[in-house]
Amino acid sequence: MTEYNEEITKLKGVGEKTAVLFNKIGVFSFEDLLYYFPKDYIKYEAAVTAASDRTGRLMAFEAVVLGRPLIKRTGRLQIVSARLKSGDNEVNAVWFNMPYLAKSLKAGTACILYGRIYKSGERLCTDQPVIFTREKYEEIENTLQPVYHLTKGLSNNTVKKAVKQLLEMPLHTDPDHDFHSMHFPGSLSDLKRAREGFVYEEFFMYALRLRFLREKNDRAVNSFNIRECPETERIIEGLPYSLTAAQKRVWDEIKGDLSSSSSMNRLVQGDVGSGKTIIAFLAALMTAANGYQCAIMAPTEILASQHFEALSALIKRQGLDIECALLTGSTKAAQKKQLYRGIEDGSIRIVVGTQALFQKKVNYGNLALVITDEQHRFGVAQRESLLKKGENDTPHVLVMSATPIPRTLAIILYGDLDVSVIDEVPAKRLPIKNCVVDESSHDKAFRFMAKEITAGHQCYVICPLVEESEGAEDLKDVINYTEVLKSRFPASVSIAALHGKMKPAEKARVMEGFYGNEIQILVSTTVVEVGVNVPAATVMLIENAERFGLAQLHQLRGRIGRGDSQSYCIFINGNDNEQTRERLSVLVSTNDGFEIASKDLKLRGPGDIFGIRQSGELSFKIADIFTDADILKRAAEDVTKLLEEDPGLCKPEHEMLREKLFSLLGEQESTVL
Repeated sequence: MTEYNEEITKLKGVGEKTAVLFNKIGVFSFEDLLYYFPKDYIKYEAAVTAASDRTGRLMAFEAVVLGRPLIKRTGRLQIVSARLKSGDNEVNAVWFNMPYLAKSLKAGTACILYGRIYKSGERLCTDQPVIFTREKYEEIENTLQPVYHLTKGLSNNTVKKAVKQLLEMPLHTDPDHDFHSMHFPGSLSDLKRAREGFVYEEFFMYALRLRFLREKNDRAVNSFNIRECPETERIIEGLPYSLTAAQKRVWDEIKGDLSSSSSMNRLVQGDVGSGKTIIAFLAALMTAANGYQCAIMAPTEILASQHFEALSALIKRQGLDIECALLTGSTKAAQKKQLYRGIEDGSIRIVVGTQALFQKKVNYGNLALVITDEQHRFGVAQRESLLKKGENDTPHVLVMSATPIPRTLAIILYGDLDVSVIDEVPAKRLPIKNCVVDESSHDKAFRFMAKEITAGHQCYVICPLVEESEGAEDLKDVINYTEVLKSRFPASVSIAALHGKMKPAEKARVMEGFYGNEIQILVSTTVVEVGVNVPAATVMLIENAERFGLAQLHQLRGRIGRGDSQSYCIFINGNDNEQTRERLSVLVSTNDGFEIASKDLKLRGPGDIFGIRQSGELSFKIADIFTDADILKRAAEDVTKLLEEDPGLCKPEHEMLREKLFSLLGEQESTVL
């Protein structure tokens, strides 16, 4: 019997060089590969001829090359264009950075192309279609083929071959886990059934873990003596705006928690721009004014820096005698030593930072409050490791999240926390103007961006992919799109790329350049969705908007509209489907994140599982809290029934479940059992 933990190099055809590429996507063992599920599936239907009434959807179409392809060079971008004949229509095809096609696509060559047809004026066009010979296409016709997340140098075919080889081995797997139907489904119904099993298990174990963490949290007490203080009231009175009724309600709840001997574990949910940050600052200052320490943990260095600057300015304006410090991975070694001393002796009352806050070298003198910004960027384990920095008492925990999750789901998903909601946005904010357009509107959108840049403003462009990916040729990627924009805008417009594969220092440099308006157009993946504040950014153009969930699109557009000028969000819909148009129209009708999340839940059913995973929310491997809401509720109900029958999982039939929970909780946390 083959073992799960065997190294990936034990597979035929996976040598050391290929293994390094697999390692880059997080695959080290057989088990990693089994659980490396496709991000999408392509059903290759019978080829048709291209026609104007078939635009906007992915399809295979027959074509003949009419003439010798042309190559145009623009900077580092090489564009191959060819005229094709499909039925009675002519199609203009374009490929980026594939110069070899100019030689292989000879006039008269008959082939089948797979891609998306669109109209540009009266012309039929296609970008980046996949080319097949008739024989090769017949081999995959009418099958569901997996499409995996890849890295440069690793092809989709290499991953497919490795998975096929593994599935043919005698593996000791759970009979309820249908890995074959997840990777190579015989039909859509097979895939849905297999996926539901994995989703249920993931939600069940998540809910079970949270129930035990909740029990531990409910027992946590402290001896802090934190009382309401005049400093916070003076700050509220001195603000250039009045707190909303929702902010006041949540602040009262937090004040009550901080004054209690039971340690707070509270989630504050608030829509983009609802004013969560000032509430977090008030909690930090109330803690510090009472002589205790507060740690504010942000997901990125630039966001930590922005919080530090804003909080320091607030402390200075109020003339408070509270020392505040910034600690991140890029803080210089000599300065770190000095900060470590100040944190340990308690002279630094508020420390703002990233994961650097819970490194072993950081010892707190009297840590009483931990604030984590954007909950879904930090695992429960990371939050717990910071909690252990409280030497004798369990610190209070305040979690801030801009993810608009309906309350019914939030109570399950954040089962170890009390939930507060800031459901109002300050009236002074100008609402963002939104529009949904198709791919024929690119020229108009670029002209509008140029007009905004001339006025001193900046633009975001969001793409779903980092780089061109096999099996996803119809999707825009950051690398190629950056070059396309450079060819369309004058050299005076600075354009830069930002994505998760860049080194932290490089990402920080680009974001600082954009923050200072040295960069006018930032082409990025969804890494920008975490709350960085760039007031001069007034335009966001989102490519392939149909590939994102509504909640994530709302999070993304929250990066604009942060200054005094009118802001605009342009959603490019690459799909002509009526349901897709209806779904995206929700973003035009409202800027209310909670209303959007609720409508998203109604519009998307359990069968809607392709391409629109809400990647920003929590860290589920396969489950999606919106499409799988019914499974989430069922799993949570089953956990409740189980714990009513066997609270400590002590029955013999629950021994394996108990062991699995132990491994998830970790040794120190498992003492709650």
